[in-house]
Amino acid sequence: MKQFIYILLRLAIPATALGSSGRMVNYQVNGEAYEGYYISPGPHAPLVVLIHDWDGLTDYEVKRAHMLAELGYAVFAADLFGAGVRPKEVKDKRQHTGELYKDRMKMRALLNGALAAAKTEGAAVANAVTAGYCFGGATVLEWARAGADLKGFVTFHGGLKTPGGQDYSRTRGKVLILHGTADKNITMDQFAALANELEAAGVKHEMITYGGAPHAFTVFKSSRYRQAADKKSWLRFQEFLKEVL
Repeated sequence: MKQFIYILLRLAIPATALGSSGRMVNYQVNGEAYEGYYISPGPHAPLVVLIHDWDGLTDYEVKRAHMLAELGYAVFAADLFGAGVRPKEVKDKRQHTGELYKDRMKMRALLNGALAAAKTEGAAVANAVTAGYCFGGATVLEWARAGADLKGFVTFHGGLKTPGGQDYSRTRGKVLILHGTADKNITMDQFAALANELEAAGVKHEMITYGGAPHAFTVFKSSRYRQAADKKSWLRFQEFLKEVL
């Protein structure tokens, strides 16, 4: 199925086999080409801006986008690496994410560019949240610290560290952190530190950990997938969307 969806993406054929049809969207940020994915169940649907992990925009984000569309949400899956850039090797994934971690202004520009592209597609950007996985979760928090005018910021097993010189004083929307207690990459010490930061900044937030869930616990068919944690976090995400949108 993953390979099938990816072929649909590359050919820009609506993935009607998954329900509502979606399409690739070519857009530019600062003169560079990017390739996102957009799906909407109808006009005026609330928007979720979905941010990929370090694999780039793949069939995983497309599946999640269709799951959200079936619930009544429009989804713009952003591309932070560039059109056609979908790294396979760990060293390449580290290279692409590392470049953005080192250039936070570019990261923010790419996030804002994705929102602008969603608006061009007719998405209701004034009634939107953003959600991200792993690397995408870290960028979601970057966007929150940048003061993005969104109603919510959601991370699934995302990076939680705050870069030096940054804080959450400009954050507007509510923050929801969905994390695995057994995550060895992003520790519970980091989780606790973020909780203290958000509380000190007066940011409305909720942070949940799932016992026994390692890093990337939502990635279907992987060795780290934990069905119980995935289902619980997805349910809380749905409730969150109803609360803020």
